[in-house]
Amino acid sequence: MSVLVNFAMFPTDKGASVSPYVSRVINMLKTSDVDYKLSAMGTVFETETMKEALHILEKAYVQLENDCDRVYSVVNFDIRKDKPLGRLSSKIQSIEDKIGTVNK
Repeated sequence: MSVLVNFAMFPTDKGASVSPYVSRVINMLKTSDVDYKLSAMGTVFETETMKEALHILEKAYVQLENDCDRVYSVVNFDIRKDKPLGRLSSKIQSIEDKIGTVNK
């Protein structure tokens, strides 16, 4: 099973720049033994189960809860029972392969 999670989580009560707070969440991901990709608008990570995915999201919130009075989050899931881990990179590779074919 593969659960891809695309999410953004940040405080809305800390001013215009929230990168110090987002950095806490990313540091947690670095130590959580999950594959992840950071982008300018959010982060994607992959787990084997929905339970693991929800646990990671809870750990992300814990990074902010002590000193943030208001936290915004948006989350999308892509859950495949018939695919193993590795879709974080294989989905991108599939598109890149098709783009390469179209442009030749």
